[in-house]
Amino acid sequence: MSEKIGFVGVGRMGANMARRLKSCGYEISALYDVRPESAKELAAEIDSKACSELSEVTASSDVIITVVTDDKAMFTIFSDSGDSLLTKSDGKVFINCATITPETHVQIEAQAKSAGAYTLEACMASSIPQALEGTLYLMCGGEESVFKKVEPILEKLSGKMRYIGKSGSAAQVKALVNMVMNINTAGLAEGLGLGEALGLDLGVLQEVFSETGANSRVLVTDGEDMQKRDHDCYFSAEHAAKDSGIALNLGVQQGLKLPLAAATKAQYDRMVELGLGDLDKSGIAELTFKGRKGS
Repeated sequence: MSEKIGFVGVGRMGANMARRLKSCGYEISALYDVRPESAKELAAEIDSKACSELSEVTASSDVIITVVTDDKAMFTIFSDSGDSLLTKSDGKVFINCATITPETHVQIEAQAKSAGAYTLEACMASSIPQALEGTLYLMCGGEESVFKKVEPILEKLSGKMRYIGKSGSAAQVKALVNMVMNINTAGLAEGLGLGEALGLDLGVLQEVFSETGANSRVLVTDGEDMQKRDHDCYFSAEHAAKDSGIALNLGVQQGLKLPLAAATKAQYDRMVELGLGDLDKSGIAELTFKGRKGS
């Protein structure tokens, strides 16, 4: 494990990815987070270094994995001026894991190339436990030679992965994954909310759903949580709203109307307005069950 790996963004997802690679024998050379205490705590745990500047992460690492929140955060860490990951980045590889717009991935790739560095988008379709277990599903986009270069690292993080194509293409696929997932989640919340209002046994209803065309992955991950109002966050409503918006913008660019995606985004936007944006996406049930906060 010769590469030194740095991380920018060590919230629950990024921290577990760092823990996973450390357990696989990689040196985690540097950590950075907008919450310095998060980087310091993780550095003490995995024998790494918490950095106060982005350029220090680049200087200390061969490969830098970024797990940030949105387009604005990406442009901040890859700034053309001031403290930036691109400072003296010649020959470095950046693996960017955030769910952001495809256009941003393309622009960041161009900026990195100008600095002599390389990028790869590694979009994740799994959650926090899978990051620690090394069973993420990864969709990768960028130059295939870069993908091949860091493939051994990605293999330690993933149970399965797929190289999609040029920069931006994996982000397009991820946007569609999250669009469909969010629609399914909203539909399940409406079905269970109506079932409860009708006086049906929700355990039985979920069993019937699982054996029919109403079945979906979110029935397994979110159905019981919706019933029990257990909305500990793995994928927040705020992120669901953002990601549905990315898909809707792709539809606009192609001249397509996506009414289900639009309705779903409106529901998640409403959660944010009600102060429920930090709940898990399963919290959309709070809008559909009678007597709950947003119903």
